[in-house]
Formats: sequence, C-alpha cells, structure tokens
Amino acid sequence: MSADIFIRDKVTRYEHFLNERLRTDLRAVLEHRDAVYSDMAEYLQLRNVLEKTQKLGLTQSGLKTIVDLGANFYAQARVMDPSRVFVAVGLGFFVEFTIDEALGSSTRK
Repeated sequence: MSADIFIRDKVTRYEHFLNERLRTDLRAVLEHRDAVYSDMAEYLQLRNVLEKTQKLGLTQSGLKTIVDLGANFYAQARVMDPSRVFVAVGLGFFVEFTIDEALGSSTRK
C-alpha cells in the first residue's frame, strides 16, 4: 500500500515538473530557435539579392525597386549608386558596405 502511494506521489511530482518547468523551457527554446531561423533567412535573402545584383551588373547603372515604408505601405524608389549598401547590424545600427563586403558579412553571419 505505502509503495503504491509513494509511486503515485513520485509520478505526480514528475508530471508537475514536466508540465511546469520543462514545457516552459521548451517553449522558450523553440521561440529562440524561430528567431534565429528568421535572422538566418533574412541574411540568406540579403546574400541572394547581392549576388544577383553583382551578377547582373546592376552596380554600374541605376536600380529601380520598391521600398517597404511600414504597415504594408510601399513606394517606388530609384537607387542611383547601388555599388554601396547599408546593412542592419542590430540595435538600430546600419553599416555601409560595398557589395563584396556585404557578401562577406552575410556569409559570416
């Protein structure tokens, strides 16, 4: 009898630990993983755009594009000198790179 009560008590404590601690930790880790995957996707997209820009020779001539101004509001823009780009590096800071430097930076990230 006491062995059954002891086992039930142990199982109840393990279930509580699993539900209260481990599931919460798992949720936090999964959210962090999703944020890292999102950052990786942005850098991959940056690298692909830079490689296409370089391959098509758009660094010499002007470049016509659409810019997201926020809240799904877009405007047409013309980049007169696409040989230099600004890359967000975090905390609201941007760094001006040449295409080659930006490709190297996106590869390291």
